[in-house]
Amino acid sequence: MTEYLIPFFETLSSFMVTWWGPFLVFFFMAVESSLIPFPSEVIMIPAGFWAARSEFFPGSEIPALVVAFACGLAGSMAGAYFNYFLALKLGRPFLHKYGRYFFLSEDKLERAEEIFREYGEVATFVSRLIPAIRQLISLPAGISRMKLDRFSIFTALGAGIWILVLIALGYYMGGKTTEMSYADIVHQGKAMLGQNMVWILLACTVIVVCYVWIHKKVMAGGKRKK
Repeated sequence: MTEYLIPFFETLSSFMVTWWGPFLVFFFMAVESSLIPFPSEVIMIPAGFWAARSEFFPGSEIPALVVAFACGLAGSMAGAYFNYFLALKLGRPFLHKYGRYFFLSEDKLERAEEIFREYGEVATFVSRLIPAIRQLISLPAGISRMKLDRFSIFTALGAGIWILVLIALGYYMGGKTTEMSYADIVHQGKAMLGQNMVWILLACTVIVVCYVWIHKKVMAGGKRKK
């Protein structure tokens, strides 16, 4: 899919230095996070690259990085909320029966539900780093009526880490080279991502373990007070 998307996004790259840049990042990350999954690498890695070269709105390096991250995260959250409330309102039977009309195959829905059942609410955090499941994990969260505040926190944490990693890769390449084609930015960024994915997942595992440990401590303390 990446090869088909690159020419399309390359045609939009000239808008990134204008106020359209943040809007396009928000819009496509919202789409990516909802019902039409595609690699977010084709959006956020180039955004980091252009920010490093002061070619992303508003033009200055640090503000551009902040704007790119904020718009990427806001878009991801918007898409996640769309899926969450869709599942909350329509329910499991509807999604399994008509999901194929919304690019949701029954196999993928069952896989997302299986992960959510096995790992619980923490899955909404960890799954934001897993391709294919990243966009769908909000559906079982909605079906199970996960509390919105907890859904928001876990989703924002996972999506924020993922977007930060992608922007950082683009920023690193933008500071190391004078010229790269859009395709080169995406392909080299994805290659670097693959090489370092084990460390990213390890860091997330540490975060989850710390959360579980703290959560148990807090709950145990609450029980003793009672």
